[in-house]
Formats: sequence, C-alpha cells, structure tokens
Amino acid sequence: MLIVPEREIADLMTRQAAFDAVEQVFAAMASGDAYNFPVVREAIGHEDALYGFKGGFDRAGLTLGLKAGGYWPNNLEKRGLINHQSTVFLFDPDTGKPSAMVGGNLLTALRTAAASSVSIKHLARRDAKVIGMIGAGHQAAFQLRAALEQRDFEKVIGWNYHPEMLPNIEKVANEAGVPFQAVKLDEMTEADVIISITSAFAPSLMANHVSPGTHIACMGTDTKGKQEVEAALLARASVFTDEVAQSVSIGEAQHAVAEGLIQESDVAQLGAVINGTDPGRISDNQITLFDGTGVGLQDLAVAASVVDLAFRKGVAIEVDF
Repeated sequence: MLIVPEREIADLMTRQAAFDAVEQVFAAMASGDAYNFPVVREAIGHEDALYGFKGGFDRAGLTLGLKAGGYWPNNLEKRGLINHQSTVFLFDPDTGKPSAMVGGNLLTALRTAAASSVSIKHLARRDAKVIGMIGAGHQAAFQLRAALEQRDFEKVIGWNYHPEMLPNIEKVANEAGVPFQAVKLDEMTEADVIISITSAFAPSLMANHVSPGTHIACMGTDTKGKQEVEAALLARASVFTDEVAQSVSIGEAQHAVAEGLIQESDVAQLGAVINGTDPGRISDNQITLFDGTGVGLQDLAVAASVVDLAFRKGVAIEVDF
C-alpha cells in the first residue's frame, strides 16, 4: 500500500490537475460509468464535530475507495488546525486490497474549488466580468483562485457575515491583479457569477439579490438543514448539480423540493452539460445555479491522480499491509 502524507500534496496537485480530474469524473457520472455510494454523515456528539464517509466506484477509471473525515469547528481556535479534516483510502477494484492512503485536507479544498470552477466554465456567460463571493473562510480563497482562471473577470465583490475576514479573499484578488470591493448582500446584483461558500443553516443570498443572467455556485451545503440561498432562487434558476440524489437530500435543492418550488426532475447533472447531452445555458438572461454537494468520486479522482504523481516522483511511502 502507498501512503501519500498531507505534507506532500501541495507539491503534487495543481489546480489544473484537480480541474481535469473533477471534470472527467462528472462526465463519467452522467454517462453511467461512475457512481457514488450513499453518504454517511453524522454529528458524533463530541467537539461539535460532523463525521462521515463518501465513497464510490469509477468503472471507467477503475478507481474504488472512500474519503473519511468531516468538520471539527473548534480546531482552528483550540489547536491551530483547519476545521475540515479528511483522509482518502483507495482500493484495488480487482482484488479489494487497499492500495493507497492519501492526506485529504488540501485535496478536498482543491477538488471543491475545481467543482465550482468547472460549473463556471460550462454555465457562466462568456462575457462575465464581475464575480461575487459570499464567504471568506479557508475554502473561499481556493474557490476564488480557481474561478478567476475561467473568465476575464475585471472585479471581485465580497460579503461575509464576519466582515473582518474579507481580507482573506481581497488578498487573492490583489494577487490576481483584480480590484476588490466589500459590498452589502443587496449589492450582489452587480455580479455575473456568485460563489457561496459558507457553513450556514439559514440563507444569506436571496432571490432578489441576483440579476438575470447570473451563474451561482452554491458550494457549502452538504448536510441536512444547511442552507446558503433562498429556496425561491432555485425556482428562478436552471439548477445543475454533481449528483441529483445528494442535491435533493443534503444540498441546496433539499429546501426548494421540500417547499414544493421545484421537483427532483428539475435538477440536472453538470456532467450532462460536459458530455453535450444537456444544453446548459441557453440564453444570456437565464439564471443558472450549480448545487455543489461534494461527491466521493471527486475525492477519489484527485487522490488517484496524486498517488500516480507521488509514485513517479518517489515521494510515496510504500508499506506492507
């Protein structure tokens, strides 16, 4: 079995490699060549933590495994550790033997950013110039870096419940040479693309905060009860997701479906747009929304890519198991 420690990931995985892996696995899911297993995600009653498993099998890429981990909200303040902690385990699909264990923290950040970036590539208007950020935590910086590579954005606007955190994303905008402006939520109407990346259980972005033609990537809702945007916004939008079953059960669509505003059949796979079997955006006035729930196959795809690189570069640790 090969072990790729967390410390090696930054030198192995690029944003482009993560983007390619996620785009390919979304396409495989839509064509029926890959599927995810049901998600297990539970509050463990200790440290306010959420812990669980995401797994799947990519028949085309012969990638089998799971990611174990979750969210420990007290880590940063108490221990100086990031709040999201995870590890990816890969197995040989021919024999069932474990083949790799990979540090999953940076990989999770990169694959989550890659997912919204893929949605921007395939769903945002080509002439999009202003990108809005809702959320300014650890993951927001990864989201913005990846998104800025998809269009010629001329301005970044941002809002966060704790405005003192906005310099986290302002720094990313400055590094890219794009001006940044802190705004109120009702000023998000200026944005052509909006990324929401929070861990909220009540919506911040309302339907009247979004202009016609906007693309929204909702990347924070991955648990029952979480909610980043008003359910009425999904009724106004063409809704796409990584996996429909997760979208309507633990993603943003859970609320719109529960309120009877949309049906499960109204949610389409982003992979179908990538494959060309769904037209995606069909007009400049259309609001498109990507409900990024985070699927196990994303983690497996980026982890498999890292293992190959680590083996070739001689930094993977080989152990008998």
